[in-house]
Amino acid sequence: MKLSVIGTGYVGLVTGSCFADLGNDVVCYDIDEQKIDGLRKGKVPIYEPGLEELIQRNSLEGRLVFTTDLREAVREREVIFICVGTPQRSSGKADLTHILQAIESIARIMDHFLVIVNKSTVPVGTAERVSRLIRETTQVDFEVVSNPEFLKEGAAIKDFQNPDRIVIGSNSNRAREIMGRLYSPISRVNRPILFMNTQTAELVKYAANAMLASRISFMNSLTGLCEKIGADIKEISKGLGLDTRIGPRFLQASPGYGGSCFPKDVRSLVDTMESLQLNANFFRAIDQVNELHKKSHLQRIQRFIPDLHNHTVGVWGLAFKPRTDDIRESPSLTLIEQLIESGARVIAYDPEAAENTRKIYPNIEYGHTPYDAVKNASAVVVMTEWDVFRNLDFERVKSLMKQPVIVDCRNIYDAPEMNRLGFSYCGIGRSAVEARQESVTPTR
Repeated sequence: MKLSVIGTGYVGLVTGSCFADLGNDVVCYDIDEQKIDGLRKGKVPIYEPGLEELIQRNSLEGRLVFTTDLREAVREREVIFICVGTPQRSSGKADLTHILQAIESIARIMDHFLVIVNKSTVPVGTAERVSRLIRETTQVDFEVVSNPEFLKEGAAIKDFQNPDRIVIGSNSNRAREIMGRLYSPISRVNRPILFMNTQTAELVKYAANAMLASRISFMNSLTGLCEKIGADIKEISKGLGLDTRIGPRFLQASPGYGGSCFPKDVRSLVDTMESLQLNANFFRAIDQVNELHKKSHLQRIQRFIPDLHNHTVGVWGLAFKPRTDDIRESPSLTLIEQLIESGARVIAYDPEAAENTRKIYPNIEYGHTPYDAVKNASAVVVMTEWDVFRNLDFERVKSLMKQPVIVDCRNIYDAPEMNRLGFSYCGIGRSAVEARQESVTPTR
């Protein structure tokens, strides 16, 4: 089939390259000439495992083309995917400016029937709004479909190729037939295409992300209690996860959720509900718990070093999760801001996200290895569970540090083992006895 993708951000590049890999003829459009020029040369502007190879192979074989010419992206296409950003406004409302601009531009030049697919995350009612805008602009026949993405950063290609489900929002039999044919190579009996109306499809994405965010906030809400009473959040997670009614996913204590989806989507859901005079207290609480939790990790460091002024603190991990360079809403940024305000010197390391963080915090130091980030440090904080942190030479780590303090906000280490190696160690939501939370005398 002949497809085009409007927007070459995270969703657009994964969607376009994966559809091309299924044998489709795909044109990816963006207004950013520098980005398109780089993509034509095989330079991928984001980090996602396997994406660069996928783009290079399909470009070389002629199934994937990049352009800044919108007419090329519309000419002879059957389906156009809208994959532009919907950033969050200060009110929490999703900003649809880019979507509406793209839709209006397409409507002005389209000259044949098109299925226009909204893959960006948008509030309920956007498909109807888009349809009205197109009808006001052209007499050409079209159908608008809602097809939300469920791509996890770090595993997006696998998620596309082996989806849990494919959600298609449309009341048009013609559009459903076209979309069913397009997705048929990756649909399975137990991983079906779900057809529904556009309002339901739009809400499914928000509901899914809010549910996952609620599980994270639920577990993180228990961490302080666990630390006070000597309980272990990891054992609680196991006890809950083995209940078949609950399951084990998204029950791990963490520094808090971040990224481009959970924070924005929960807040947008709150905004939508309140605009309809509905009670959104539950969803607002999910966000509030997360924001408060992200600010709690400084206190864990201060159990060992009450006054951080002139102390060096290493930060292991800047991305909001491993296998991505995305730092949007990352708990690491919250911690770095607090450390700076406390007068600490910060040295950070992340295998992929350092350059993105440098744009926001150009004045902190960045290591080339995990060991660089602990030199003369009074403490190091694990914020992202990259595999590179799991099996380090801890004798070397200890020898490089001024004071051997590890605050493990991902619980990737064994507390007794860290204590045996001579570290003062603190996990998150774990026993104060295991954590050996004795205060370290400040040195200046």
